[in-house]
Amino acid sequence: MLDTRKGEALLAVIDSGSFEQAAALLHLTPSAVSQRVSAMESELGMPLLIRSKPCRATQAGQRLVQYLRRSRLLEAEFLADSSDGDAHPLTIALAVNNDTLATWLLPGLASFLIEEQILLDIALDDQDHTYTLLSQGAALAGVSSEAQPMRGCTVERLGAMRYRLLATPAFVARWFPDGLQREAARRAPLMVFDRKDALQAAFLQRELGLPPGSYPCHYIPSSDAFTHAVRLGLGYGMVPEQQFRDDIDKGVLIDLAPDKPTDVMLYWHAWRVQSPKLERLSARMMAVARAALRQPA
Repeated sequence: MLDTRKGEALLAVIDSGSFEQAAALLHLTPSAVSQRVSAMESELGMPLLIRSKPCRATQAGQRLVQYLRRSRLLEAEFLADSSDGDAHPLTIALAVNNDTLATWLLPGLASFLIEEQILLDIALDDQDHTYTLLSQGAALAGVSSEAQPMRGCTVERLGAMRYRLLATPAFVARWFPDGLQREAARRAPLMVFDRKDALQAAFLQRELGLPPGSYPCHYIPSSDAFTHAVRLGLGYGMVPEQQFRDDIDKGVLIDLAPDKPTDVMLYWHAWRVQSPKLERLSARMMAVARAALRQPA
């Protein structure tokens, strides 16, 4: 049977990235935290941590972290439901892409989270990389563009976020007076979320044959700031339809490729064995997403 204190020490090191910060969280000395993690490694006969900066879980450690997070959630939910009086709020770790968080997620879940007394612990990454956060044990469920479930997990299609390549009229007049042309795109500043964001690069490669690195880029790693930068005329880029709303109809923004929107299909990943509240959260996520996102025929 796994020792609870040793498991908490391992999770604290993984979450904080160091023995020193884990010790502060647990009100222990770094040496005590290290001894607990080392004792667990000895008992299991395998290394659980890569002692780097920050500390990372080994492959075996990732599997253990997944188990510990699920066990902790089930225990916390049981204790909350069994306590007299007001139930204690329950924390659920989710992996979510930035555009989902900036648009439909919180408005759709707010009333449910309040009613169920759920606290969110959100890990953010690109939709192509949230799957990695799940596999590393950083989250119990999440939104990803990956259609294949991990071992022990289920996957449900949520729907597609539609993106359009937008710019201000002044930007178009300066850089694309003759439309979206290859040579003009080699010079025009492109908006990119971060260096994991392949959405714009894939479009320009596919439609204009421009390889990554052959055009100037702004990197703006904030969904709201990204859209704001496009509206300010700093560059052109892919904006989800939930954010540009009626800007095209009003003439505030121009669609540079009106016949070629980009749809990114999103999926909900969760463990097959879920706590009751996580199961209800999964059901609400699917209902909210299917109302907010485009559903294929």
